[in-house]
Amino acid sequence: MSVEHDFKRIKKDIKADKIKSPILFYGREDYLTKWAISSIVDKYVASSFIEMNFSRVTATGITFIELMNQCETLPIMSNRRVVVIEGFSPLAGQKLKGFSDADELNLADYLKSIPETCLLIFTGQTVDKRRKLYKTINEYGCCYEFKELDVSSLKKFIRKRFNDAKKNIKPSLVNQIIEMSGYYDKDSDYTLYNLDNDLRKVIAHSRGDEIKTEDVMNCISGNIEKDIFAMIDALSLNKKDEAFSLLHNLLSSGENVFKILALICMQLETILFVKEHKEEGYSYSDINKELGIHEYRVKKASAFTNRYSSEQLHKALSLVYQVEKNIKEGMLDSRLALEMLISQI
Repeated sequence: MSVEHDFKRIKKDIKADKIKSPILFYGREDYLTKWAISSIVDKYVASSFIEMNFSRVTATGITFIELMNQCETLPIMSNRRVVVIEGFSPLAGQKLKGFSDADELNLADYLKSIPETCLLIFTGQTVDKRRKLYKTINEYGCCYEFKELDVSSLKKFIRKRFNDAKKNIKPSLVNQIIEMSGYYDKDSDYTLYNLDNDLRKVIAHSRGDEIKTEDVMNCISGNIEKDIFAMIDALSLNKKDEAFSLLHNLLSSGENVFKILALICMQLETILFVKEHKEEGYSYSDINKELGIHEYRVKKASAFTNRYSSEQLHKALSLVYQVEKNIKEGMLDSRLALEMLISQI
C-alpha cells in the first residue's frame, strides 16, 4: 500500500483546521513548500491585513531572541500570525551564524509552548531527524516532507496547467513530457519549478486549443539523462545517425565526457538489472526496492529488455569501462572515443 504524499495530507489538515504549530516543510520540492505556505496564509490570515500578520524571515543572521519576538508579536485584525523562517540550517545539523547550540536547545524548549496566535513555519531542503529540534517539532507541531510527486499526481499537475490555460493535451503527450523532463531520473535536479516553467513555455508556444508534439519537443528542457536514454533508445533500434546526433548535441553543449560515460553506464546497468530480475520473476515493485529508484524508471528500463540480450548488455558495459580507461590514460581523444563507443554498441 502506497504512502500518501504529504501535500495531500496538508490539504486535508488545512481544510479540517488541524494545522499545529510549529510546522516544518522540507524536501526537494520547494514549489510545494511555497504552495503550502500560501494555503496556510489564505486560511488563517485576513487578506486585508497580510502585511501586518505575515512575516517571512531568512534564517541567516537571525537570533533566538529575534525569532521569539516574531512569535510573540500579536496578530492585528486576524486570528493568527504566520511567521516563516526560511532555510533554518540547524534542523539539518548545520551551524548558523549567531545561533549557538544553547540557542538551539532554548528554541526546542520554547517550541513546546509557542503562542496559539502564531503559526511558526520552518523550511529547509534536508533535516536531521535525530536532533532534539526536529523531534520537538514532530511531537508538538507537524512535519511535512515534500518529495517528488507520484506519477498519478504529476500527471494531474500537468493536465491542470493545460486545463487552466484552456488547452487540450493527449495522454500520450503528458507521458512524453514526463519522459523528456527527466523528473524521475536518478539524482535529477529537475523539480516542479522547472516543470511549471517548461509548461508555461509549451502553452505560450502552442497555437490553437490543442497541444502538439512539436510544442512539447521545442519547450521541455529536461536534463542530460533524458538525452542519454534517447541515445540508448536510438541504438536499440539501430538508428546510429540519431544516436550520433544526440551525442554531438551533448558534447556541443559542453557536457562533461566522464559524466556522459557515467550516465550511459548507469542506464545500461539499470536495463541489465531489470532484464535479469524480470527473467527471474521479480515484479516492478520488487525491482524498484532492490534498485532503490523510482518505479517509473524501472518501467522505462523494462521497455529495452527485449531489445538487448544479457550478453549484448554485458559487452556494451565492458566497452564503456574500456573507453573510460583509454580516455583517462590518454590513449584516445575523448570525442573520438565516445564516437567509437556509439558505433560499437
